[in-house]
Amino acid sequence: MLNWIITFFVLAIIAAFLGFGGLAGTFAQVAQFLTGLFLILFLAGLLFSLITGRRSNLPPL
Repeated sequence: MLNWIITFFVLAIIAAFLGFGGLAGTFAQVAQFLTGLFLILFLAGLLFSLITGRRSNLPPL
């Protein structure tokens, strides 16, 4: 998920540099939404591991 956030952030910077303000704003909003979603999921996983004392199962890569 962090890869997506970085990708949208870079696309927003490139779009802003090329003069596409509306597109840059959209990319920035998507990156901001994904950052918030990542933080919520991270904190939920951290809280889960602290309460239960075990780690969550990660899907295979």
